[in-house]
Amino acid sequence: MIHRNAPLTPTGRLRLARCVVDDGWPLRRAAERFQVSHTTATRWAQRYRRHGAAGMSDRSSRPRRSPHRTPALVEERVLRIRREHQIGPLRLAARADVAASTAHRILQRHHMPRLASCDRATGEPVRRYERSRPGELVHIDVKKLGRIPDGGGHKALGREAGRKNKSGTGYAFLHTALDDHSRLAYTENLPDEKAPTCAGFLARATAWFAAQGVTVERVLTDNAWSYSKNTWRQTCRDLGISPRWTRPWRPQTNGKVERFHRTLLDEWAYQQPYTSEAERQAAFPNWLDWYNYHRPHTGISGHTPASRVTNLSGQHT
Repeated sequence: MIHRNAPLTPTGRLRLARCVVDDGWPLRRAAERFQVSHTTATRWAQRYRRHGAAGMSDRSSRPRRSPHRTPALVEERVLRIRREHQIGPLRLAARADVAASTAHRILQRHHMPRLASCDRATGEPVRRYERSRPGELVHIDVKKLGRIPDGGGHKALGREAGRKNKSGTGYAFLHTALDDHSRLAYTENLPDEKAPTCAGFLARATAWFAAQGVTVERVLTDNAWSYSKNTWRQTCRDLGISPRWTRPWRPQTNGKVERFHRTLLDEWAYQQPYTSEAERQAAFPNWLDWYNYHRPHTGISGHTPASRVTNLSGQHT
């Protein structure tokens, strides 16, 4: 890679060096011709004499020896603690008796990934994937959300008053189907997460995606009781969909819809202090429309989910 402030490319360096070495130009004349300093012209001419055209590339600025580098035993201890306890440079520094900056350099030197990029259970780097076309895989999950009592909960009234006003409100069950490729989402607020309810949601979600020009081929769910019953399997067969399940205790496999639910909570459910559940639910259609059609999605390079579905009506409104 060429240094960003380099006045010459390797080709320009070679031309300068050949003018001096092969054609006998004076160094000052060559320097003036190529708009560089006299010392720069001297350096590239000498490199050409010693190494030929191969010497025109940039060299590493790394020193041949680093007498003050952290000893190998200390580096091994830092790496071992990192693998065993999955902690960052600041806590590593306290355990390994080194500076936090030293622990950070050791991790970088050995290409250790950031903790945010690792699986918490195994410590291995998270392997991200994305299906190549809409409908190839749809993630389905349910988010259980406490209902807001009439008059408002603790966000609107404060902790003490909100605690007195929350009895008997129950829960809302947000069923979501999210396309793996486009991140296009379909969500319904349903009274429970029983097998017939989940199967009915799948049928309606499949019809909704079909109206957007997306044919659902596979669905991925966790191993909840409702998704393992014959009701779910039979509905999948009737719709021509292949069901898939995550491995036990591995919610990361269904991480795209899990992340959608976190976005949903941050940007809609808890975005403002609603005074009732009806008020919050009334705001949901507008939020979902904004998510699908207008909100830049960081997981797909800032594009909107709708922009990844060919000829989806309304994507430019």
